[in-house]
Amino acid sequence: MKSWKTSVAGIMLVVAAVTTGLSALMDGNPDTTLNLESILAACAGAGLWFARDDNVTSEKAGAKKP
Repeated sequence: MKSWKTSVAGIMLVVAAVTTGLSALMDGNPDTTLNLESILAACAGAGLWFARDDNVTSEKAGAKKP
């Protein structure tokens, strides 16, 4: 994992968003609806998960051949 800082932040954000969304859906209240903020947070976390750290060059990340 060459860009570990953004990957860890993304994974943490996805886990937090999913657990928040699932706890809201599993609360036993039939009036509870899916939280849009949780969906957006999970999408942002997925973006961070695959983003590249600022100190990682394209060559190090494998996006560009040396």
